[in-house]
Amino acid sequence: MTQQIPSTEPELSGVRNFRDVGGLPTADGRRVRYGVLFRSGHLAHATEEDAAFLSSLGLHTIFDFRNAADQKLEGPDIDLPGVTNVNLPLSDPAEGTWFWKMVRDGDIEQLRELLGDGKAAERMTNSYRTMVKERTAEHAEVLRSLAGDSVPALMHCAAGKDRAGLSIAVTLLALGVEREAIVADYLESNAKHRRYKVRRTSTTADAYSPEVMELLSPLFEARAEYLTAAFETIEETWGSVETYLEEGLGLTPEIRERLRERLLD
Repeated sequence: MTQQIPSTEPELSGVRNFRDVGGLPTADGRRVRYGVLFRSGHLAHATEEDAAFLSSLGLHTIFDFRNAADQKLEGPDIDLPGVTNVNLPLSDPAEGTWFWKMVRDGDIEQLRELLGDGKAAERMTNSYRTMVKERTAEHAEVLRSLAGDSVPALMHCAAGKDRAGLSIAVTLLALGVEREAIVADYLESNAKHRRYKVRRTSTTADAYSPEVMELLSPLFEARAEYLTAAFETIEETWGSVETYLEEGLGLTPEIRERLRERLLD
């Protein structure tokens, strides 16, 4: 028996952007079941209290979409007794140790060159397009696992908004959740208490200046245009969501039905 999540969210001090995806409506009048699908930022800094709460959820599987560079920077996930940890690295919008070093250490001129004139938002948009088009094997693996015995499950990346956000969105598309509800859940990552904290090692006077924060903001915000770009790529590449699910991800009607049985009320 999985825990029913209360309406007030838990105060997790070492895990950002945690939430239950339960309650979202499908086009045919059903809703995502509470207590079966969760999302968050990484679990590397979870406290003992955080770990106790996460253990109480009865999780079967944790999907970690971080790459080796992320894990080196932040550390591995904590181990929860009886939980299977699955690492499926997805494309990081800020791919590469050099890029994050620049985000942390770069001066204002370097950041203007790297991120200014819309380059940061363009990088994010292109990353979402790439993830949905080129990471079909990983997304298919997640959905087949959820249709099997991998629930309750938690999906996370570093901040819990991009790689996890898109993976959750793909899952919700497969469940038939209304598009507006998918976008609304995605944008919840912008809430102040959820946001990934910008940390810069630069000690210059303008390290956290308004201009610097404006240049960095496209990297640390969930923007509807990013997710919309992924949806548009599905339409452009496969013609429709249904064809994407059937041909792109190889989901048979039987798998789709099992997925709905496990995750919907």
